[in-house]
Amino acid sequence: MKLVPDFQFERIDRIDPGFFARQNIRLVALDVDNTLTTHDNPEPDARVLEWLAKMKQAGIKLAVLSNNKEERVAPFAARLGLGHQSRAGKPLTGGLKRLAQRYRLPPEQIALIGDQIFTDIWCANRFGAVSILVEPMYLEDMPFFKLKRRLERLVLGRPRGGEHP
Repeated sequence: MKLVPDFQFERIDRIDPGFFARQNIRLVALDVDNTLTTHDNPEPDARVLEWLAKMKQAGIKLAVLSNNKEERVAPFAARLGLGHQSRAGKPLTGGLKRLAQRYRLPPEQIALIGDQIFTDIWCANRFGAVSILVEPMYLEDMPFFKLKRRLERLVLGRPRGGEHP
């Protein structure tokens, strides 16, 4: 089980379009909650909106990939002008596979960006896509999330943060 991300960035807006070109990435799948916005927030962060515009201008294909329900994901993705796959079932690879088929791309030309090791990163690694971990926008204070974040730090063997290829 490969839980270590291929790359790690502090925030999604720290990734420049050239990074994707250098990695031969043609599609970037984006997690929603705590990656593009806070949990259940219908509005993305202003920095995320600027980043998305920059990516689109550079010709980077983007799509939303979320375990959340269609009722949450579809309006959010539509607001951003992006395709989407809801109920992705991460860390299972079915949702990512459906995106790959839709865009007719092999796994190695797809990157998945998310804030969780046990869903986003494991899914990307299992599928053979490039896995990119970003810091969560907000650290949840529910016991389950606190435990999960502690386990993530153990997996990484270091505190989270910064860019680590």
